Amino acid sequence: MNDRDNKSLKRSVRVGIDVGGTFTDVVVVDNDTREVISQLKVPTTHDADEGVALGIITAIERVLSELKISPEEVVFIAHSTTQATNALLEGDVAQVGVIGIGSGLEGLKAKIDTRIPKIELAPKRFLDPLHLFVSPQAAADSNHTRDLIKRLAADGAEVIVASEVFGTDHSQNETAVTDLSKELGILATGGHEVSTLYGLRTRTRTAVINAAILPKMIHTATMTDTCVKRAGITSPLMIMRSDGGVMSVDEVHRRPIMTMLSGPAAGIAGALMYEKVSDGIFIEVGGTSADISVIRDGQPQTRPARVGGHRTYLNTLDVRSLAIAGGSMIRESGGHIVDVGSRSAHIAGLHYACFQNAKVFEGAKLVHLRPTEKDAHDYTAIECKNGERYSLTPTCAANLLGIIPDDAFAKGSVDAARLAFIPLAEAIGKSPEDAAREVLDISCSKVSKQIDELIVEYHLDRETVELVGGGGGSASLVLHTGKMMGLPARLAKKAEVISTIGVAMAMVRDTVERNVVDPTPEDILQIRREAVEAVCKIGALPETVEVQIEVDSKKNLVKATAFGTTELKQDARASIADTDSCRNMAARSMKVDSSLVKLVGETAWLYVFSASIDRRSFFGLFRSTRNAVRVVDKTGVVRLQRANAEVHDATRTNAAATIENAISRLTDFGDAGRSLPDIHLLVGSRIVDLSGLAEMEQAVALANTELEDLGADEPVVVVASAG
Repeated sequence: MNDRDNKSLKRSVRVGIDVGGTFTDVVVVDNDTREVISQLKVPTTHDADEGVALGIITAIERVLSELKISPEEVVFIAHSTTQATNALLEGDVAQVGVIGIGSGLEGLKAKIDTRIPKIELAPKRFLDPLHLFVSPQAAADSNHTRDLIKRLAADGAEVIVASEVFGTDHSQNETAVTDLSKELGILATGGHEVSTLYGLRTRTRTAVINAAILPKMIHTATMTDTCVKRAGITSPLMIMRSDGGVMSVDEVHRRPIMTMLSGPAAGIAGALMYEKVSDGIFIEVGGTSADISVIRDGQPQTRPARVGGHRTYLNTLDVRSLAIAGGSMIRESGGHIVDVGSRSAHIAGLHYACFQNAKVFEGAKLVHLRPTEKDAHDYTAIECKNGERYSLTPTCAANLLGIIPDDAFAKGSVDAARLAFIPLAEAIGKSPEDAAREVLDISCSKVSKQIDELIVEYHLDRETVELVGGGGGSASLVLHTGKMMGLPARLAKKAEVISTIGVAMAMVRDTVERNVVDPTPEDILQIRREAVEAVCKIGALPETVEVQIEVDSKKNLVKATAFGTTELKQDARASIADTDSCRNMAARSMKVDSSLVKLVGETAWLYVFSASIDRRSFFGLFRSTRNAVRVVDKTGVVRLQRANAEVHDATRTNAAATIENAISRLTDFGDAGRSLPDIHLLVGSRIVDLSGLAEMEQAVALANTELEDLGADEPVVVVASAG
């Protein structure tokens, strides 16, 4: 009997699929070691009867056959999709009919709030929902409601939305309407299904957008799921969400809007899970654009999405997209480089010069063109003697200057780049190297400006921030941007497929939000329980679930984000680092000598290190000392970092008292009111974030909930820092 015949020794793998406009990328990741076993690329099948599902199944079949992986070894399979985003951008949506519900004085306003005006999705393409309004009593009359649904269907409605005043508190009327609609064979969604927040107009608008993409998304998700099952894979298919998590096919049938913008989300998920970024800026660079996102304390930052300029109750990753990338074209006029971008070589139908044979550029000349009819005639290309044209790009400039690492996806020919830059250099009176440097400076200054804004907006500490690049064009811009800004910068491993890795490594994730005035600890614990139930419902195992709570007292908002995995990860093959190695990782992160770093706390899976760091300001006249803290797991990954924090050893018995003391001592009373400190509770392998709460009692109640299954003397560590 060999290893392949021994079931206990069979590997378990995770499969991630990123469906792009031209190609569908697939990676296979070892579930235990988290290393990429293989990657491949197949054409995206937009025009097939099965849609993009055909390309997905073709890729899966190749993975199984070429790597000799049996279907039962696949413990996780997921794909990202641009279908929801593309449908909205192209205006390819279903007709929606809204049944608003309300009565009395509130009903007058509800009638207005549930009548959603036209939403422009694309030039001359609108989402224009139909609208009827009834009282709660009429909605409860099944015969009357059936007639309303039939009226809307006769007018062209393909999907029904039911939305009632305070439907988040009592959803029975919305549910009755959607159930009757489904009985009649018409897809339907209720406002309470897409959001649990008050605000009838925004909730109805979000439900309308969700409904508009429902038929197309259900068709594709069902087709893809069928294809996966046909391959013999029994693990449930998961689909990437807009907040960096994944959800089940059944959940896509209910809330397809959650898949919007899942492309950038996949890259962030890869940076979090594969690169273990704690505090940083993730920059995913393609050929046309760069997507920039913030990671803080190992969590992606989110914000409400807008569609057609209108706010929704969909939380997506806060991604800032710039029209600058590895393939951006150079603009020259009057002997000066006037800009780089926004058009890319792809739009102009040109190949990058640095990927050609250097000889073709001997005797070449600079020409100007319009990539599209709307563009100025100052975009440049290099025309060779044979009449063929190629584009100069930031990727060409970075290759010329020797910035691209040898193993990077963007590595091209230095000689070709230098010869191709000569005509541009002569036009602006500079050397090829200086011309290339100017191109990179212009390009990267756009990226650095956005990074500066994000650092200020999210109150990031420049001492701990790093830039991490992903995407095929990341080597062209990220490393030079880091040098310009004086920030550490690196490329993610397998940067060209980091989004696909992110899909394979993503966790099941869901968020429950409630509008609660002065929430009690009991309110918060109830919302926490709802988040756990929600994430388990869409595929997470209860044993793996962790919850993060935020309380915004100004908006009377409580948000609980739960995340977990679909399987219990075994760390048997994980590489365990010794204490000194972990200390060195902490020292590197703090930028101090390891001799200054002390071990000040420990759990079963986490080390806590600290170092006193002197800071001087105002020309060295003033001196302050900070107690920098790093939490490092026993594989050597920095999981939490604070520039100045207290560390307290505790047990299950006295953890609450320790937290109370820390909050009392570090709470800040300023002009803006009281601000509680950030509190993190280290338990085993978990880091429980108790930050963002408004009251000490809330933090203590959550801590007690997290610790309730521990023994009385189980060691825990409290890390506290002023907010």
